[in-house]
Amino acid sequence: MKNDKLKNQYRVNEQIRVREVRIVGEDGSEVVPTRKALDMARQQGVDLVEISPNAQPPVCRLIDYSKFLYQQKKHQKEIKQKQVKVEVKEIRFGPQTDEHDYQFKLKHAKGFLNEGNKVRAYVFFRGRSILFKEQGEVLLLRFANDLEEYGKVEQMPKLEGKKMFLYLVPKKVGVVKKSQQKVDREKREAEAKAMEQSQKEENAEKNGLFANARNGQNALDKLKSESPVED
Repeated sequence: MKNDKLKNQYRVNEQIRVREVRIVGEDGSEVVPTRKALDMARQQGVDLVEISPNAQPPVCRLIDYSKFLYQQKKHQKEIKQKQVKVEVKEIRFGPQTDEHDYQFKLKHAKGFLNEGNKVRAYVFFRGRSILFKEQGEVLLLRFANDLEEYGKVEQMPKLEGKKMFLYLVPKKVGVVKKSQQKVDREKREAEAKAMEQSQKEENAEKNGLFANARNGQNALDKLKSESPVED
């Protein structure tokens, strides 16, 4: 069925009924009468395939039609493989989700967004818990804030029936933009680590000098003790 649909996209040989066509090939292009183009195709043992019917004049190629269809099918398959399939992943909360459960779901959401998927987080209000809808909204806003480096808000928290939804879409796949706050924190941590390492090296050098001095003194004392006493 797909092959039939592909075949019907192109006119071939006698189906091309315009007065002249532009033939394109490796050596360039030329405009010739359609009858001459058909003769050229027969002489080469190939087909006259119209690839751009809306051009003036229509553009054609001299190529085996089966080979042409195979190339088109292969090209479409390659395009399809390059397309990123975006899925919507759901994260469910209760209005009084504890911290451990929150962090667990936050970790999963980061993974989903890093993979290029959308995240639909929602708080489910069971029975009288609908009274805590403000608490649910605060939770979702915190969730969005904690994920700001991985995704952006597509829809702010919105109550629909017994569920309050928040939609997040991924930022550029494979590139996580750091907030200025995190950049500054990492800089401070790196400086502190470098200072700590420098202090360790300095202490090691001092200990080495002390050890050398101590060993030298011990050696000197030993030599003095072993030396013969002069009368």
